[in-house]
Amino acid sequence: MRFTGESTKGAARSRRPGRAGARWDSARLLVATVLTAVCAAGQGGGSAAAGTAGAAPAAPSVPAARPSPPGTASPAPGTPPRPASAVPAQEPAAPAVPTQPPAAQPPAAQASAAQAPVDCRRVKCVALTFDDGPGRYTGTLLRHLAAYRARATFYVVGRNVAENPGVVRRAVEAGHEIGNHTWSHHDLTRLPAAAIRADLARTDQAVERAAGVTPETVRPPYGAHNAAVRRQTKRPVVLWSVDTEDWRHRDSSAVARRAIKGAAPGAVVLFHDIHPTTVKAIPKVLRSLSARGYRFVTVSELFGGKPPRLAYGGRRDAPGSRR
Repeated sequence: MRFTGESTKGAARSRRPGRAGARWDSARLLVATVLTAVCAAGQGGGSAAAGTAGAAPAAPSVPAARPSPPGTASPAPGTPPRPASAVPAQEPAAPAVPTQPPAAQPPAAQASAAQAPVDCRRVKCVALTFDDGPGRYTGTLLRHLAAYRARATFYVVGRNVAENPGVVRRAVEAGHEIGNHTWSHHDLTRLPAAAIRADLARTDQAVERAAGVTPETVRPPYGAHNAAVRRQTKRPVVLWSVDTEDWRHRDSSAVARRAIKGAAPGAVVLFHDIHPTTVKAIPKVLRSLSARGYRFVTVSELFGGKPPRLAYGGRRDAPGSRR
């Protein structure tokens, strides 16, 4: 073995005989021993490295991934987790802010909430009443009334209520009054006493199921009544003071003209909401009477909550009444 840095002079001395050569051989032996030990140490380290070369390399240490925030999709199986350093810190959730304004109340409900009680002894009032419904045009009529914050009274037929309970409920929710107009529009003066009571009671039940209220007044079909009819109900019997004859004249202009001409403080105006021509006339009636300072109230409001036992027409003591 050649050692780097060994001089040729040293090599020549190693061939000399005698004690000096022995000492030199001892020195060479010592150096060789040291080098052998160093090489052995290096080979041991290399063997250890070679012994681990066949094993799978250790995976680098990866910090545990933070749990995904609620609503985040979980990673697919086999996908390595994201290091914590790669996941931004989750900020506290901001309070929910509605992107839409609260739903507005239906126009009819607004009208009901907006109209304060009216004293019809001091204010010009008129009661618009609608017979024979509800029908297919009653929903449109409710929208017309809501546009003017007008309240009205619907004298309903019981069998029509049973077929259209939803519109009756909406009318009550909007602040309108429901009156009893019998179950099937029979002339009550031609019925025995028990049949009159049963007819009115059946209609009451239909209204109660539809809207949760009981009619407080009765209007007999055709306005036909007598002492026998009045004895079968303890409620006020209410007729009208202005007949638009909309059942006869299916003309919106004529109906509106008759209603506007006949209106007076304390008046009760008769319409039928089963006719489309009548419903079409209502905006003009509301617009004209509003311009003249009228307030549109229910029958019960017109009489201060206490209609007379028999109301042939409107309120007699209303301000400016012609009667």
